Formats: sequence, structure tokens, C-alpha cells
Amino acid sequence: MGEISENNSKIRPCNRRSGVIQYSNILWHALPCARRKITMSFMIETSARHIHLTQESVEKLFGEGYQLTIRKPLSYPGQYASNERLTIVGPKKEMANVSILGPTRKADQVEISATDARTLGIDAPIRESGDVKGSGACKLIGPKGELDLTEGVIIAKRHLHVTEEDAAEMGIKNGEIIKVACGGEGRKLIFDDVVVRVNVGGATTMHIDTDESNAAGATPGLMGEILA
Repeated sequence: MGEISENNSKIRPCNRRSGVIQYSNILWHALPCARRKITMSFMIETSARHIHLTQESVEKLFGEGYQLTIRKPLSYPGQYASNERLTIVGPKKEMANVSILGPTRKADQVEISATDARTLGIDAPIRESGDVKGSGACKLIGPKGELDLTEGVIIAKRHLHVTEEDAAEMGIKNGEIIKVACGGEGRKLIFDDVVVRVNVGGATTMHIDTDESNAAGATPGLMGEILA
């Protein structure tokens, strides 16, 4: 395989280890040596601080028999941002008007950024959603009560929700760790340690927190692409 040239600029073909040709700032996956089946772009969404609650906790904070009400649906099927808000209280400060996502879950979980954690004074580990054992503690204040969480506060590990069909086409598996290239004007970067979550239904979408979003200069419509 020879060199590729255009406008008098030449690049070397891919090597057998990387399987990638870099040409005019575009990454092309060479078929003879690529690990991925195809390259596919996908939306990257910013997930701001939010809270997941059990029904028991909802009733403790909002009153007996209370049900969360839908403000707007989210990209993941069946999930929504509710109209209800809470205040998160940490050892240093508190943050008011934090959104609750529904529907209710089996365990309480508070997802914040690293900047939020430092501001609140909470020792929050980087975890996948649902992995809250031994995580950070805080107090939640609602209109009808308060709730002391001894664990449940995490900084969410960046992740890619992907449909079964798209996962098969891209050659990735559930739980796999990948790299994703993205970035706005002047802030292009590569996110490493992105965990793949294969879902039935929904859309193929990557989720990052507000710290990561700012680092990438993210704007609505930011797209990402997996690197081999």
C-alpha cells in the first residue's frame, strides 16, 4: 500500500497495530487492519448535577403518597426530568434547585461533577451509575422533609449508551472501555475511559458531566467518534 497524497501533502498508510490513517484531520479506519467494523458519529449530551430517588425517599421529602411529575422526557426511553427540585447539603456549602430524574429507582443516587464535589466538600468517587457502595454522603432537603444519605453521591463515569444494532456495527461490547474524539472550536480533545453501555432501544448517545463539557467547549449538537 503506497502513500496517499493531496495538495502536495503526503501521509504514511496505517500500521498494522493502530489500524488508523490520519489524513486532513479526519480519522479513517483502514479495512485490512482496523479493529472496529465502521466509524460512526454520535451525539454527546451534557448531564448536569441531578438526583435519583426511591419512592420511599420521594415520600419522605415531598409527603406521603407523592409521585414525581414529568417536566420533559430524556433521550433514554422511559426516563424524564421531573418538576421537583431538592437542595444538596455538604460539609462546606449547599446547592439548591437540583433536578430529580424519574422514574424512581431501587437506590438513592446523587450525581455531581468534580467541581460540585469540591464546592460542597463531599468526597465523591468516580463510579458507574448504580455503584454507590461506600460513596459520598450528603443531606437532601425537600419541601416536606430531609434525608441524610450515608452513601450515594458519585461523579458519574463518562459513558456511551449504544443500541444493540449500533454496537454490532461498530464492533464494541457492553462494558468495554473506549476512546472518543470530540470537541468544539479550539477545544478538540480525546476522552479516554469511556465505558460502553449496550441498551435495548433508545439512541446511541454519550453522556459527560459539566466539567468535561466545558473542557471540550461543548455546544448543542456536539458529536463524537470512537477511536481504534
